[in-house]
Amino acid sequence: MTTRPLPELKADELVRYARHFVLPEVGAEGQRRLKGSRVLIVGAGGLGSPVALYLAAAGVGTLGIVDFDTVDTSNLQRQILHGTRDVGRPKTVSARDRLRDVNPHVEVHLHETRLTSHNALEVVADYDVVVDGTDNFPTRYLVNDACVLTRRPNVYGSVFRFEGQASVFAMPGGPCYRCLHPEPPPAGLVPSCAEGGVLGVLPGIIGSIQATEAIKCLLGAPGTLVGRLLLFEAWSMRFQEFHLHRDPACKVCGDAPTVRTLIDYEAFCGVRGRAGGHGHAVESASPRGTLTQEDVMTMEARELKRRMDAGEQVQLLDVREPAEFAVSRIPGSVHIPLAAVVARMAELDPERELIVHCKMGGRSARAIEALHAAGYRGRMINLTGGITAWAQQVDPGLRIG
Repeated sequence: MTTRPLPELKADELVRYARHFVLPEVGAEGQRRLKGSRVLIVGAGGLGSPVALYLAAAGVGTLGIVDFDTVDTSNLQRQILHGTRDVGRPKTVSARDRLRDVNPHVEVHLHETRLTSHNALEVVADYDVVVDGTDNFPTRYLVNDACVLTRRPNVYGSVFRFEGQASVFAMPGGPCYRCLHPEPPPAGLVPSCAEGGVLGVLPGIIGSIQATEAIKCLLGAPGTLVGRLLLFEAWSMRFQEFHLHRDPACKVCGDAPTVRTLIDYEAFCGVRGRAGGHGHAVESASPRGTLTQEDVMTMEARELKRRMDAGEQVQLLDVREPAEFAVSRIPGSVHIPLAAVVARMAELDPERELIVHCKMGGRSARAIEALHAAGYRGRMINLTGGITAWAQQVDPGLRIG
């Protein structure tokens, strides 16, 4: 992948990588190629953890880690790059320390920032291969487009509940992520892993596949997942494979691309919050008829706390699952799980403003849409970021279930 001069291997590296040397597909030259390579890992979470660990162990010379989050106890069920002692630390710093212990010969460059349309091209262009370990649609499209525009392979993976996917996008002649998904799903339709859950070992399986594909890309090996989408279902232990083709009409990698620079991906995916400048709810654009995602009014956690402190008797609805509600709750919340919210609609007072929340904001948006469709005509507001935002902005000591 790289035209840089191949570095020499030190004496202890000859011992460390001995099992690679006996593989004809790798050998000494391949190991030197890995040492001279640079891989960017976007996300130091469930997928990024096994990717980073295995690429470091394999001797990839430079690893870039993009993440702006801190380690939380709820991460440790699947994010094996971090440990209990790392809780509260930046994930990039925790990752660097762990990777240095795995292989001190590997350079770890930290990008403790949110990858955006303003910085992605510059960051991506400095690496040979990009591994996408993200968990949201705006960043997936951003990584894809940046890879296509900079001509960098995009080693893709995603997980949800018991299912995982992997592929390699943006290779010459091959499809990109937009060829598979030209448009994002409607905002709030697909729940996040925080809302739907994920089997802890699943990111390890998919992330290991991504690490394998990244190594093959760096070595110029045949048989990568270019043009193939690998699906894995952990509960039934089944793999499936689907063939993908580059779409000549693709807006990014097609014959006549119309996307020639990075765009506003939150707007593209319809996930941008609609709170006003001071956190007040935005009025509904269409109070009658079908409620759309853009019609849902929103409120910031800080604004809710201000109103509660002012003595307002807010009607607060928590639509998380019972097990989540048992772990943590916002004071004064009424609990009705999302699946039961329409059937128990009579328990809500349409004469009072209803502020709905879940863990992150997705289920509460769907609850509002379901209540509207069922004929509830009270004023409804979605709490932006859910109880997670409440913990971040109002009550840092709150455990999130």
